[in-house]
Amino acid sequence: MADLQPSSAQVCAAAQADIVLATLNAKYIHASLGLRYLLANMARHGSPDLQAATVVREFTIQRPLDEVVRELLALKPRVIGLGVYIWNVTQTTALVRALKAADASVKVVLGGPEVSHEWQTQEVVALADHLITGWGDVSFPKLCLALLHGPQPLMKVIAGEQPPLDDIALPYAHYSQADLAHRVLYVEASRGCPFKCEFCLSSLDKTAWAFELDAFLQALDGLYARGARTFKFVDRTFNLKAATSAKILQFFLDKLQLDPVLFVHFELIPDQLPDRLKALIAQFPAGVLQFEIGIQSFNPEVQQRISRRQDDEATADNLRWLLRSSQAHLHTDLIFGLPGETLASFAAGFDKLYALGPHEIQLGILKRLRGTPIARHTEAHHMVYDPAPPYTVLATDAVDAATLTQFGRLASYWDRLANSGRFARTLPLLLATHASPFMAFWDFSVWLWARQGSRHSLSPEQLVDALFDYLTGLAAPLSASVVRQALLDDYVASGARARPACLSEVLPKPADPKPRAATLSKRQARHSAADAHPAKIAP
Repeated sequence: MADLQPSSAQVCAAAQADIVLATLNAKYIHASLGLRYLLANMARHGSPDLQAATVVREFTIQRPLDEVVRELLALKPRVIGLGVYIWNVTQTTALVRALKAADASVKVVLGGPEVSHEWQTQEVVALADHLITGWGDVSFPKLCLALLHGPQPLMKVIAGEQPPLDDIALPYAHYSQADLAHRVLYVEASRGCPFKCEFCLSSLDKTAWAFELDAFLQALDGLYARGARTFKFVDRTFNLKAATSAKILQFFLDKLQLDPVLFVHFELIPDQLPDRLKALIAQFPAGVLQFEIGIQSFNPEVQQRISRRQDDEATADNLRWLLRSSQAHLHTDLIFGLPGETLASFAAGFDKLYALGPHEIQLGILKRLRGTPIARHTEAHHMVYDPAPPYTVLATDAVDAATLTQFGRLASYWDRLANSGRFARTLPLLLATHASPFMAFWDFSVWLWARQGSRHSLSPEQLVDALFDYLTGLAAPLSASVVRQALLDDYVASGARARPACLSEVLPKPADPKPRAATLSKRQARHSAADAHPAKIAP
């Protein structure tokens, strides 16, 4: 297993390195899979000496720019490779500008999904020396060899070479012990996607490609042996091939016999769940499996318009089965602002999904990712997008700007109230105030915004008091005692320690509230934070 140990480039603080691989992550908890792929392939497609001269340095978008520049240039690099994504392109542009101002001799090479399409007008590309579009596993080492040893490359923009997956060295040995202990470990059994949903960059793929399964499982075994217990799969279509999915699930079932502490996240195709997979999924205990299930829209016309193939009846049946017969945590997704989707049709889809009872419903707003075919609807459906990242839709012919703005507030409130799990008793009371659960929450979000004027600076105590005032102040008010008891149960169960005004007389005074006891709650909360930036990371 010597080849599965972390490299010296990862665990040693190098005084100098010819090549630095860097990116600005959204949060520290995110560990860049793309950078580790590049590091792993420096030896296979460059040379062992090239890999030895390479280090990985990761920062967060909150890190002061001057500190990042100082730390990078202190390594005396000749080449700096930067991963550029929708969440860091603004900060990366400033970083490249500062790096070139401080040392113009350093060659800056860009890669990543944000600069792989529509790059011609991007400022960050103009500032950099080279850009590799698409896959960088092979092309980046070759470029570094040319930059360091000649002949110098003639082209600024290089189309990334896409080799067979067997020609790509796996990156997992380059997760450090600190990564294993403190960060989400991203892994992938396959790349690509055979589906053509137009809002997604994966719609540009011709198909899905699978890594050789035995080699992949051996690499996971190496991670597990080093102490990894958290694995987040970034495959777009984990359950595309049942035979492969079954072997991976069985791998983790076998590990549970050694240690019950394990967490695994998969993204599932919602309408494909054969009995073979159900039989394995049913064997996992609570707290181990999390499934991210992209529903996006239950509107057949919208689905057809954006080239999304989804059997809604099969999707609903599979969700029911998972909730009834498994202990997996279900994180489902809906997107608002798709071309032709009205508020009423979205509300109907939300109500249908809510009635099924998933543990989380993530509410997103459409973003026009660079290169995605969703752009073809811009004129016909009067799609107006924010020109700044993350390119959120601002208005359509079916939804005006004010409605989209209010939906953004609603989504934030939904995360705090519903997805947080803190209001299990009170939420049903709120959603029963209207025939449509979605419209019940819409009305509350409008009222809450008028009261608070903010969707961020809202403490749990303020939310408790707001819920009490709203539910007892309706035209047909709920009983104050019923509302107070539901809020009391929820607040005590949450482990919060302050005293909302509406509960001040009923909260137990001397005893500390019980902490949130379930390991599952803590684990799910941690990975819900990771989900804020979908981690389909391509090198």
